[in-house]
Amino acid sequence: MKHHTRLFSKALVLATLVITLTVAAVAQTETILHTFTGGSDGGYPNSTLIPDSNGNLYGTTGSGGSGAFCNCGTVFELVRGSNGTWTQNVLYSFGSLTGFADGTNPQGRLSFDSKGNLYGATNGGGSTFNGTVFELSPQVNGTWTETVIYNFKGGSTGGNPSDGVMFDSHGNLYGAAGGGAYGFGLIFELVPGANGTWTEKVLHNFSDNVGGSAPFGPLVFDQAGNLYGASPDGGVFDYGLVFELTPGANGKWTEKVVHVFPGGSAGSFPIGLALDAAGNLYGVATYIAYELSPTSGGAWKFKILHTFVGGVDGASPQSGLAFDRAGNLYGTTTSGGVHRGTVYELIPGSNGTWSERILHLFAGDGVDGVFPGTAAVAIDSTGNVFGTTQGGASKAGVVYEIVP
Repeated sequence: MKHHTRLFSKALVLATLVITLTVAAVAQTETILHTFTGGSDGGYPNSTLIPDSNGNLYGTTGSGGSGAFCNCGTVFELVRGSNGTWTQNVLYSFGSLTGFADGTNPQGRLSFDSKGNLYGATNGGGSTFNGTVFELSPQVNGTWTETVIYNFKGGSTGGNPSDGVMFDSHGNLYGAAGGGAYGFGLIFELVPGANGTWTEKVLHNFSDNVGGSAPFGPLVFDQAGNLYGASPDGGVFDYGLVFELTPGANGKWTEKVVHVFPGGSAGSFPIGLALDAAGNLYGVATYIAYELSPTSGGAWKFKILHTFVGGVDGASPQSGLAFDRAGNLYGTTTSGGVHRGTVYELIPGSNGTWSERILHLFAGDGVDGVFPGTAAVAIDSTGNVFGTTQGGASKAGVVYEIVP
């Protein structure tokens, strides 16, 4: 049986490439907003940061915290001060309830509802130890209250969600989980009820082979309500694929394979997607950043935007991509640079080509962070870049900002 951990462990081979690179000099400034200690403030941040209307940032850590029964992760807030400083507040520490009923090890990004409540997922804990979806609600005294809105049961209904949850326009939540009818993962929807309960609906079960396996977020919606995601494993070549789920009038969703990765220089193990206003999809796979554009005939056109070759250019992109307001793309590589990873920008040209600009090379001593993982960066309205990495002075991770 194949598992999504193969994304990080499967041997990779790249043919020799002769490529002329346009890599701009690093001229940006990195600032560490918070260095995690691995204690009560959390450790090993692993989510894309999301802002509120005041520019404060929210994210999760996979460990640390002050839970009474385990230090099993946190949800945190970084509050922007008027003098350029940032203050970290832990909103909730997991492992605070007997039997880990509140969940353990939150995974992936958070989502706000219209009332300012935060929603996310944990990879473990809950009533059956298969993970949870939770809500955090702000209280008048400044504290936040956690409510588990769904406990995964494992098996055919799924478990151990991999990358948080996202809302549609109707207030339903969507995400990816393991298990499923065939054991290769599924896409789920949680529908809120009038009495505060949430009901799970399995939208699609992955079957490995042609349809892919081990879906890994984030998921994205287009304007027509179709759902897109990446499967880093499975497919006809066993190197992963990009899929589309289309809702039908009968409530069923139909999977369409948008693109199959053949491996080698054409990419493998895709992870993370971004969608532009024209309906084009953007993501990364081993060695490459790519674009998928819909055509009038229903097929999708695949285009490699950039091939990473190591060194200053960066290597092994594993994070999703993020757009700024000008249409530039931003991401990270887990290695390359000075062997600790990079933050990069991809800039579209008038002739359809894209050029890479390196924004930051993580230092050899690791104090400014090392090996940024699968979490995408966040871009604010002025173009500042925010992200998380491992490493730091305490080796428990950092939150950083890069100012153009």
